[in-house]
Amino acid sequence: MMTYPQLSTAAFTQLPVRKRRRTRTVVNTTADGRKTKLADIPGQTTEWQLRYTGLSDSELTKLQNFFAAAGGSLTGFTFLDPCGNLLAWSDDLTQPAWQKDPLLSVAGPVGDPTDGANAWHVVNAGAGSQGLSQTLNVPGVYVYCLSVYLRAETATSVTLSLGATKKMVPAGSGWSRATLSASTDASATSVMFGIQLPAGAAIDLFGPQVEPQAAPSAYQCSTTGGVYENARFRDDTFTCTTTDVNRHSVTLSILYANHL
Repeated sequence: MMTYPQLSTAAFTQLPVRKRRRTRTVVNTTADGRKTKLADIPGQTTEWQLRYTGLSDSELTKLQNFFAAAGGSLTGFTFLDPCGNLLAWSDDLTQPAWQKDPLLSVAGPVGDPTDGANAWHVVNAGAGSQGLSQTLNVPGVYVYCLSVYLRAETATSVTLSLGATKKMVPAGSGWSRATLSASTDASATSVMFGIQLPAGAAIDLFGPQVEPQAAPSAYQCSTTGGVYENARFRDDTFTCTTTDVNRHSVTLSILYANHL
């Protein structure tokens, strides 16, 4: 499936971005007037309005070509939420979305750097490195940023993985945010994002996040994750305003419906 393109700056869009989610409730009224209300999850829709200014000729061409390939609203594509966290269940490491090596244990939740209690105590009881990861169906050619908050009573190091790219980062007595930005195999259709602990290490971990850009933004808690497959353009027309030589403005609306 096609994936919405990044700009030449490795950003997925420009600010401001408007994101709107609509939910639907099913109401059943019985003969005696009583009402039963249920959330209709499949009826939920999410819409993003992306406004671009100062686009170069090449960036404009990339967006125009992608719009044409999708046939406007005809064909679905994968859209990576520029306002959220691509990882699923970022505040719950016990969920099946996380792949954990067999000798790695997680306990919690414990206190986090935001004065909440959404961090996890992670221990490697093995004689070699152990880790946890998620593999996302996203193109390897894009630039991503993996970030996570770390703390350890006994100073140690942790390895962040983004596809084949790895980075060793320190973990000390105070909370610190570690980041890794990279792209991976250009032909890859999925990317593994992981956090590995050396043998015998124990750390507190909070706020794992993946974003389709080169630098981290504020942490966003996620449950379903920010990879939206079968999103579509809302409109069938592509309108562009040229403001100067090699400078263009475009507004695009992306729609995702749970039931499609």
